[in-house]
Amino acid sequence: MNKLARLSAAERRRIMEEFVEELFHGLDSVDPAIRDRMRSIAVDLPEEPTPEQVDAWVELAELVQDPEFRAGMRQVVEFNAADQDRSAAPGRATWFPMRLVQLGAEARERGIAPESPEAEAILREVLGDGDPSVVLERMESASNDRLARYRELLTTVKGAGPRAAHRAEFSWVVAALRARVAG
Repeated sequence: MNKLARLSAAERRRIMEEFVEELFHGLDSVDPAIRDRMRSIAVDLPEEPTPEQVDAWVELAELVQDPEFRAGMRQVVEFNAADQDRSAAPGRATWFPMRLVQLGAEARERGIAPESPEAEAILREVLGDGDPSVVLERMESASNDRLARYRELLTTVKGAGPRAAHRAEFSWVVAALRARVAG
């Protein structure tokens, strides 16, 4: 059995709390809803975990201890902190990417290619006059496979059942933004 699977509840909690603390250290302007959500998802195994939950927790613990993953997550949090207007309503930072994902899902269902004029109109609906290159940089940081896997592992450990990591939707949005930036 993996050493991580044999850790005490306190040791498991410490691993997750240190990860979250490192993400937010020194960043006071992060959307409070993001900060609260990340702190609340510092998950531990349930009292009677399934083998799938134990495996997911071990993989999650390995992932959050990986310096490269931590740096990527920190970049996502730094983007959030940089984008925050102190007067903005809490939760705004979660609305925007989820709206882009929703639009990506709808566009994919309708068969709209990311590089098409229809995709440009979809992006313009959300971005307005905003700079697509700025949004692209942020979406690329938040749409990688490791972050998607992190989200999947969290839901498995929590026993919340499979939840979509929105890989295809994020990919569509990133491809559409790249097409706008390129041209």
